[in-house]
Amino acid sequence: MPEKKIILSGMRPTGKLHLGHWAGALENWVALQNDGGYANYHLVADYHAITTNLDSSHIYEYTIDMLLDWLAAGIDPEHSPIFRQSQIKEHAELNLIFSMLITTARLERNPTLKEQVRDLNLGPISYGYLGYPVLQAADILLYKGEVVPVGEDQLSHIEITREIARDFNRQYGGVFPEPVAKLTRFARLPGLDGKKMSKSLDNAILLSEAPDDVRRKMKKAVTDPQKIRKGDPGRPDICLVFTYHQKFNQAEEAEVRQGCESGSLGCVDCKIRAAEKINEFLDPFRGRRVRYQEKPEEVKQILEKGETTAREVAKKTMSEVHKAMKMG
Repeated sequence: MPEKKIILSGMRPTGKLHLGHWAGALENWVALQNDGGYANYHLVADYHAITTNLDSSHIYEYTIDMLLDWLAAGIDPEHSPIFRQSQIKEHAELNLIFSMLITTARLERNPTLKEQVRDLNLGPISYGYLGYPVLQAADILLYKGEVVPVGEDQLSHIEITREIARDFNRQYGGVFPEPVAKLTRFARLPGLDGKKMSKSLDNAILLSEAPDDVRRKMKKAVTDPQKIRKGDPGRPDICLVFTYHQKFNQAEEAEVRQGCESGSLGCVDCKIRAAEKINEFLDPFRGRRVRYQEKPEEVKQILEKGETTAREVAKKTMSEVHKAMKMG
């Protein structure tokens, strides 16, 4: 039997997740976990969280909220260990070593960095934030990650990881693989205003959203500005709501397109139909989340067990690193 390919993927703990997280990452994670050809590790990137916000007082609370969403989405901790970055000290050590292999000029050219500075309206950035991709490389390579499911905004970070792996292997010997990114068709699902979906922009539908809240939020979704009233022909390919139909209502996609283009389907009815399909999608998710939420000790044990597993792998990798560098 061929060996399973190793996947390392993670998120910063920002609390409850939204549909953008599902489309951009979680859907991929679950599919790859169930594929049978992969060994998955899932990282709660709590060190990454403080690169843009030094307030760490809510990180554990947000971690549990995110973990509940992961479990409800179908992440199986028996097959996919879940762990906190801060609890595996080898992440910090490998980050330090990797930081010697890349120039500040290379990090400053990172297009994702420039985009985030603009979107988050950041002032002068910290050394840690500039080096975010280096720590991400340590996260991935510590577990010999070969496949990294990410959104398209993270592709430049994965390329930096590949460069660092090549540079280490060239300098010290072949310890690390060069991971590849894996995208889905809907690598970036827009928010209700057409911008990137984000809780901070108040344009997101949470995975745990109540049905009536989904309906209320969908009423605010932007549509084709040229389609003013029912009867006007629409342009579904530029309409946000049609994008949601493509993702959550594929069985009726052709019908919705025809109705929009002909004008027979008005925007209000189109939004209502999209909201109901989103609610159908979220119903089983909500149920699983509540079941885990009612068992806090079990959730805590899942995290602790995952950290034990990750720690063993991390120690083994660092032993190989030390040997390759002739430092151990």
